[in-house]
Amino acid sequence: MGNVMVIPAKRQVGNTARQQDTKPKLRVAAYCRVSTDSDEQATSYDAQVEHYTEFIQKNPEWEFAGIYADDGISGTNTKKREDFNRMIDDCEAGNIDMIITKSISRFAETLWTA
Repeated sequence: MGNVMVIPAKRQVGNTARQQDTKPKLRVAAYCRVSTDSDEQATSYDAQVEHYTEFIQKNPEWEFAGIYADDGISGTNTKKREDFNRMIDDCEAGNIDMIITKSISRFAETLWTA
């Protein structure tokens, strides 16, 4: 008979084979904003928050990273938009991979007027 090589087992924590098969979930947040305090806009604001919370949580490839929402605040200046600024900080810290929003104008007004 030939030589037999013994390969000792390596101690592993958890099921590493399973971990390699799954890719990490995308951390997704949503940004909601309405520019006035009118009742009609408040309804839109509430609907956006509810819709995006449910939309993100239903996607099995996404991890819910939060809802960032500024209510009744103009989009022309970021100084008073606390949640917008907090969201940007969280992006820069690597806590958010993707942001969804109702319209690109939620960001564009800020970016072009800042």
